[in-house]
Amino acid sequence: MTLDTDARILEEFKRGSRERAATAFVRKNQRFVYSVAFRQLQTQEDAQDASQEVFIRALQNIDTFKGESALQTWLYRITMNVCSNMRRKKKVQSWFRIGSQEDERDVAGSSISPEQHVLNLDFQSRLATFLTALPEKQRETFCLRYFDELSYEEMSTMVGTSVGALKANYHHAVKKLAVMIKDTDLYDQWREHHE
Repeated sequence: MTLDTDARILEEFKRGSRERAATAFVRKNQRFVYSVAFRQLQTQEDAQDASQEVFIRALQNIDTFKGESALQTWLYRITMNVCSNMRRKKKVQSWFRIGSQEDERDVAGSSISPEQHVLNLDFQSRLATFLTALPEKQRETFCLRYFDELSYEEMSTMVGTSVGALKANYHHAVKKLAVMIKDTDLYDQWREHHE
């Protein structure tokens, strides 16, 4: 049996094949969890740490999942809680920090060329700067819709906001980003995706 759906993964947990189910569970959801964590924490290292913590918590508590929401919704809530805790802990630690090395960056290994990697980092960095200028609800709605490709119904279940409000948040986010990006070289790419 291929473990490609939440129902099959949960069934595999119940049948006792926990290691196989856990592997499928992480593979299926790692991109989503990392994406949410990165948007919340803003650094690759913190997002990786948060993702690891999310999966540890989720796997320890998978037996308590009642199926009243989608598994992805449950993971989203765990991720937001973990990120919130990490931000609080960082605030406390920052009071005691003497120096920091915030300019350091991890460069992920990949099969793309170094030039393309630099261009991708530049685009992501610049888009992230524009996104931070948005109100939090608009930013999160935009990211869940645009990057995670979730439907408004899925988002509504996750964040507890009506579909209408989410559509309005997304619309306002797109308009604000278009204004911010209009006078940059990103604008042509932006128009291709939003016209």
